[in-house]
Amino acid sequence: MEHEHHFETNQVEANGVGVIWDEVGEGDRPLVLVHGFTGSRKDFAPCLEDLSDLGRTLAPALRGHGDAHHAGEASAYTLDAAAADLLAWLDALGIERCDLLGHSMGGFVVQRIALSQPERVASLVLMDTAGRAMHWMDAKLFAVGAKIAHERGLEALHEILMARADVDPARSPADRRREQEWGAERFWEWRRERFLGMDPHALEPFGRAIAEHPDWLARLGAIACPTLVMVGEEDGPFVETAAELARAIPGARQEVIPRAGHQPQLENPAVWMRILREHLRDARGD
Repeated sequence: MEHEHHFETNQVEANGVGVIWDEVGEGDRPLVLVHGFTGSRKDFAPCLEDLSDLGRTLAPALRGHGDAHHAGEASAYTLDAAAADLLAWLDALGIERCDLLGHSMGGFVVQRIALSQPERVASLVLMDTAGRAMHWMDAKLFAVGAKIAHERGLEALHEILMARADVDPARSPADRRREQEWGAERFWEWRRERFLGMDPHALEPFGRAIAEHPDWLARLGAIACPTLVMVGEEDGPFVETAAELARAIPGARQEVIPRAGHQPQLENPAVWMRILREHLRDARGD
C-alpha cells in the first residue's frame, strides 16, 4: 500500500499550459526537483516532507507526464519546450532564483536553464543524467513503443514491459531490491501509474531527444554556480556520464550513491538525503 504524504498540490497557467506541482515548506530560495522521462512529480513524494525543514521545496510535472499538460501531438514534446514551461512557471510563482535538481531527462531540461538563464540558478544538482546522447538507448524502440501505445493502448505496452522485466539485463540490482522491499503489488502499481500517465504522443519525441542528444559537454564549462553531480553506483552507463559532467563543470562535486540505481532518492534515500543536504548547506552558506 502506498504511504500517505502531506503536501500541497497546486496548478498555474504558464507558457500556455497548466503546470502542476507538489510543494512543502517556506522560504525565499526554493529547491525545485525535476523528474525524468516516463517519470512523475510523485517520484519525489516519499522524500518531499523530509526536505521541508530546508525551506520551500517544489516538485513540478513536466508536460506529457502524469497529470501535467497533454498536448496530443508529438511536435509539442521537445526539451526546449519543457525548459520554457519551467521558466514560465518560476515567473508565475515569482521565483527569481532557486536551487535546481534535474533527474535523468530532467537533467537535460535544467541544463538548458542553467546555460540560457544562469542568473535563475543559485545551485545545480544533476542526478543520473548526461551531457550528451544516451546512446545506449535505441531511438527506434521508442518509435515501436509509441506505435503499440497508439494502436493497443499504454496498458498493453506496460504489460509487455512488465513481462520482460525479470530478464531485462539493463535492470539494476537496486531496482530489483526495491521490488522485493516494497512488494510486487506496490512496486508495479507505482510503475504502472507513472507509465499510464504519459501522453502516448510524448514517448517517441522525448525518447529520441535523450537518445540522440547533442554532445554539449564543452558548453557546460560556462556553468559557474555550485554544482553537485550524483549517480547511483548501479546505474550502468550513467556512472560514466556523471563523471563526464563532473569533469566538464568547473568545481562540480561528484557523489556516487551506494546500493542505488536510477532512482537513488527511493533506493537509498538516507544517503541521497544526506548528500543533497550537504550540497544545499554549502551552496547556501548555512
